[in-house]
Amino acid sequence: MTGTLDPSRVLDSVVVGAGQAGLSASYHLQRRGLDHVVLNADEAPGGAWQHRWDSLTVHDVHGVAALPGAPDPDLDPDERANRAVPAYFAAYEREHGLPVVRPVRVDRVVEAGEDLLRVEAGRRSWTTRTLVNATGTWTQPFVPHYPGIETFAGPQWHTADYPGAEAFRGLRTLVVGGGASAVQLLGEVALVTDTVWVTRRPPVWRSDDFTPEVGRAAVALVEERVRRGLPPASVVSVTGLALRPQEQAAAALGAYTRRPVPARFGPHGVRWDDGTVERVDAVLWATGFRPAVGHLGPLHLRSPRGGITLDGTTAVADPRVQLVGYGPSASTIGANRAGRVAALGVAAWLDRTAERVTA
Repeated sequence: MTGTLDPSRVLDSVVVGAGQAGLSASYHLQRRGLDHVVLNADEAPGGAWQHRWDSLTVHDVHGVAALPGAPDPDLDPDERANRAVPAYFAAYEREHGLPVVRPVRVDRVVEAGEDLLRVEAGRRSWTTRTLVNATGTWTQPFVPHYPGIETFAGPQWHTADYPGAEAFRGLRTLVVGGGASAVQLLGEVALVTDTVWVTRRPPVWRSDDFTPEVGRAAVALVEERVRRGLPPASVVSVTGLALRPQEQAAAALGAYTRRPVPARFGPHGVRWDDGTVERVDAVLWATGFRPAVGHLGPLHLRSPRGGITLDGTTAVADPRVQLVGYGPSASTIGANRAGRVAALGVAAWLDRTAERVTA
């Protein structure tokens, strides 16, 4: 959908983002007959999936949860995830006639008077009674600062722009990060060059099966952080790490022997706390992402603890705003559930404001 709306039209809701959470929210809003649009910054469907590295297959991500109202996606486990999942999303948008407008990069969301919000994107804007924010994290890669890093002369990449293992061939590579992406990318890079793995804390390896009960317990811990207004943690930070079969070759090479982070960087390597220096030619930052919520700044949603406090998916500081794909719902299954809850939250707010107007 590329057309523009009548600028005087007031929408029931605007969804920002067209990944799994945004499409789920749109589906449930549409089922309720709520007038809305979905604003997507990308040129094409697929959310963050279209930007992931080429070596990531559908099998690697253990499948993709079906979008609401659709059968389980019949995806080839050997197909690249950055092709298969966007194709699935594109078909879903078409089949359900979801009102997606792209490309639209939202700059900010501001008050528009009389309980209304204005969503601004360059010269375009949309006036709405509620907002569902589904922007995820992919556009906000996080790179921590270490002393001397500005002097490092070699190439640096983040997970978000990982060029494939061949780019590291012959480059002794420092891999920084203790999450699943670090484990996965080490499994590739260590097969073509020497690697050094560093993390802030010793990794916690999971020895048991990742059962639904384990997953629910992990999500509950992340939900508790969000309810307390703390920045959300990743689910993997509370579930632990596990090696997949394709990473066993790297493990045999000793790639998963972890070292603490270096004391400082130099032009051609790092210095450890004991004063020894080690050559490093490249750095791969597998250090995660932060929620892409800068455009919500004018609404002052953050708590003093640094996060956005949620009751379900509703922002406690402003119940006109729903956040999906944030914290505990930052997974395909969690995103579907959050989309339905957000639509309920939107409907509840519209009902309350309607009652106030007629009272």
